[in-house]
Amino acid sequence: MTNTTMQELPGRILIRLPSVRLKTGMSRSTIYRLIGLGDFPAPIKLGPATSAWDAAQVDAWIASREAASRVEVAA
Repeated sequence: MTNTTMQELPGRILIRLPSVRLKTGMSRSTIYRLIGLGDFPAPIKLGPATSAWDAAQVDAWIASREAASRVEVAA
């Protein structure tokens, strides 16, 4: 599937910032702040003005946050 927010490569799906924002519910500035802190997957540079995220890495980050929130609630 190819459109403005998603590209498929063999075995990988790359998503653009609008899709990352929808998946996480976070703003652009929060995403980039977390990247700077090393707490969110960094984008892959596809060109001089084009970046995308590996969808599996974003999904894994979301799953890790879900797991962490369950531990915090149980404590």
